[in-house]
Amino acid sequence: MKYRSVFDIIGPVMIGPSSSHTAGAARIGRAARHLFGREPHYANIHLYGSFKETYKGHGTDVAIVGGLLDYDTDDTRMSKSLDTAREKGIKVQFFEEAAQTDHPNTARIKIGDEQDELELVGISIGGGKAEITELNGFELKLSGSHPAILLIHNDRYGAIASATTILASNEINIGRMEVSRKGEGEQALMVIEVDQNIDDSVLSELERADHITQVAKISD
Repeated sequence: MKYRSVFDIIGPVMIGPSSSHTAGAARIGRAARHLFGREPHYANIHLYGSFKETYKGHGTDVAIVGGLLDYDTDDTRMSKSLDTAREKGIKVQFFEEAAQTDHPNTARIKIGDEQDELELVGISIGGGKAEITELNGFELKLSGSHPAILLIHNDRYGAIASATTILASNEINIGRMEVSRKGEGEQALMVIEVDQNIDDSVLSELERADHITQVAKISD
């Protein structure tokens, strides 16, 4: 099965010193881990703005790596995440970037192994909340305010219709939808916000739909 539950952006806030720099950062890391679908062999973490200036003192580095290890924000193992990653043989590198970004708490995470690589941009917006603004070159906005489905698909006639037909047949209402593509006939991304959490049976239908290559979900 190619689908998986990605992450809950809104949830318990991790113990300080700063929810923006710890809980939000952990959620960005965990989103990357779940979208990748397995434990990465390496992680290149690029930090911008406030993240760059204070990541060691505020534990942003610990939090992001904890998320990559699939720790929730209140997991007691979080404080040892850097040591755990090292013990597991995960090569982690941090880069302090001087470029200006739209949000001060921005991280660009590149993770991968011998088979695949994933690149994700996330921002921590305060109160332990995070948004994902870019995935593998696709611009998007995921805030966790509503359940959402991410569909990677081939840019072919009927791909969008096949997905929306399945949702309609299961009486699932679409609140917001955006589609982007890397080029005509190339890989594309559908982001669909819906009004209720999606059962795995519906995700299975979507995964089998014409031209759909990967399905992931975000629950509220």
